[in-house]
Amino acid sequence: MHGPAMSDWLLVALCGATGAYCLARMRSCSGEARKAAGGEALMGFGMAAMAVSAAVLTVPEWAWTVYAAVFGAAALHALWPARRGTHHLHHRVGSLAMVYMAVAMAPGGGHTGHSSAGVPLLTGALLVYYTVYVLRSGVRLMPVPSPAGGAATATLTWGARPELALACRLTMGIAMLAMLLAL
Repeated sequence: MHGPAMSDWLLVALCGATGAYCLARMRSCSGEARKAAGGEALMGFGMAAMAVSAAVLTVPEWAWTVYAAVFGAAALHALWPARRGTHHLHHRVGSLAMVYMAVAMAPGGGHTGHSSAGVPLLTGALLVYYTVYVLRSGVRLMPVPSPAGGAATATLTWGARPELALACRLTMGIAMLAMLLAL
């Protein structure tokens, strides 16, 4: 495996592993955190499925309609909780970006690559959004020195570690950037 096929498979593996971790995280969460982990698992597995390119596997034409429908439903589902916090708003943007990519990647979807005019406006806006999101998430992952007499850190389960959840979101943001650049 060399070139695009290798990067496609790496993206599939990365997004699939992220989705699997989010499913595992659902077991140790409850309430809103559990719903957010479920949405992130759907996004991770959906991104893994969409990352399998035509160079690696021929995707049936109807699959793009299914992707668009699933992520359209996820965007509608995130509509009501989005009024309570920006995290749900990010889920909605991500779901709508997946709908956009599914439509653009579908045969006859009208997105046959970048023209001499450059990157389409919506793709450019999504690239800016995800670049800012990735940079902001990366900064939040940087370790902060603890105070000299700080209390001992409690041992957390794998699913309850907030830095791993943030790392998964960062991973999916980077994967979304890669997928948008490949459009």
